[in-house]
Amino acid sequence: MSGPAHADAPSRLLPGDVLRVGAAGLRARPLRVVLSALGIAIGIAAMIAVVGISSSSRAQLQATLDRLGTNLLTVAPGKDFFGADAALPPSAPGMIARMPQVESAASTGRVKSARVYRNDHMPAGETGGISVLAADLGLPRTVGLTMASGSWLNAGTVRYPAVVLGSASADRLGIAGPGRQVWLGGQWFTVVGILAPNLLAPELDSAALVGRDVAAARLGYDGNPTTIYTRARKDSVEAVRDLLAATANPEAPNETDVSQPSEALAAEAATDRAFTGLLLGLGAVALLVGGLGVANTMVISVLERRAEIGLRRSVGATRGHIRVQFLTESQLLAALGGTGGVALGTVVTAVYALSRGWPTVVPAWAMAGGILATLLIGAVAGLYPALRAARLPPTEALASP
Repeated sequence: MSGPAHADAPSRLLPGDVLRVGAAGLRARPLRVVLSALGIAIGIAAMIAVVGISSSSRAQLQATLDRLGTNLLTVAPGKDFFGADAALPPSAPGMIARMPQVESAASTGRVKSARVYRNDHMPAGETGGISVLAADLGLPRTVGLTMASGSWLNAGTVRYPAVVLGSASADRLGIAGPGRQVWLGGQWFTVVGILAPNLLAPELDSAALVGRDVAAARLGYDGNPTTIYTRARKDSVEAVRDLLAATANPEAPNETDVSQPSEALAAEAATDRAFTGLLLGLGAVALLVGGLGVANTMVISVLERRAEIGLRRSVGATRGHIRVQFLTESQLLAALGGTGGVALGTVVTAVYALSRGWPTVVPAWAMAGGILATLLIGAVAGLYPALRAARLPPTEALASP
C-alpha cells in the first residue's frame, strides 16, 4: 500500500518563508548591511535630488511665467544693409499700440549721452554699467513691473528730474530707498522709486529710468525708442509677432528685431535639463558602485555561510531554495538602500527648494524608478552569489570551517 500522495512531492518555500529566510541573513550582519545599503542609497539619493531640484526649478519658472505671462513681445532696432545700427521711428510705439490684437505697448529709449553716478565727485569712467533710459508711463503695466520701494513715474514727475532705478542699479549706487539724489547727465535727479527684479525684462534691472519729457528737455534724448514692449492677446501672439516688424518700421521691416522673452527662459530651462542629464549620469555611476558593493557583500556572505548552506541542503533544501534565499537577501539589501536613497533625495530636494523659495516637486516616476532600479541592481548583483551558493555540494559545504 502506497503512502500519502504528497510523500514524494518536492518541498517548496512559501513567499513568507522566503522573506523570513532572506531577512535572517541580513539581521545576522547589521553593520555590513548598513554599509552596503549606504552605497545604493547614495546613488539613488543623488539621482532623486537631481531630478527633484530640476523639477522644482522648472515648476518655479512655470509659475513665474504664468504670473508674468508668455504673451510679451519685444521690438528692437537691428542692423541696416551695411551692418550699421538701425533706428526705430518715434511713431513706432503708437503704431503698434493701435494693432487690434495688442493689449498694450510701451517703450524705452536709450539716452546715449547721459551717465549716472552716486555723486558729482565720481570719476567719469566709473558708470557701473548703468544705462539711462527714457520710459513711457505705461511701462509697468505692459512689462509687469513691480516696485520694491517708492513709486513709478507719473504725469507730474515725468517732466521733472525724477528717476526710477532698477534693482541692480540701486545696489551699485548704494541707494536703499526713494528720496536720495544721484548725479545723472551732469545734474541732480531725485530717486522716486526702485524696481523689483523682473525675469522678462532683466535689462531694466541695470537701468535708470526717467520721463521722456525731461529726457528730451535736459538730457538731449532724440525721441527714438530702442525697445518696444508689446503685450499681445494670448490667442494672437504668433499673429502679432509676424506683423510687428512691418508695423514698427514699415519702410525697413528687415532692420527690426522681434523676440519673445519667455522663449529665452524656456531655452535656459532646456540648458538646465541637459545639465540634469549629466548629473543623472554621475548618479548612475554612484549607483553602479553601490551595486558592486552589494555583489561583494553577497559573495562574502556565501563564503562565510558555507556550513549553513550545507546544513540546509542536508535537511532537504534544494538548489532552487538556496538560489531564492540569496537572491531574496540581495533584493532586500538593495531595496533597503533604495528606500533610504529615495527618502534622502526627497529631503535634500525639499531643503534646497525651501531655501530658494521654490515649490518642492519630486516626480512620482523618479521615486518609482529609483526603487525599480535598486531591485534590478539587487537581482543582477545577487545572481552570481546565489548560483555559487546553489552549486555547493552538501558534503563539501558541511566540511567547511
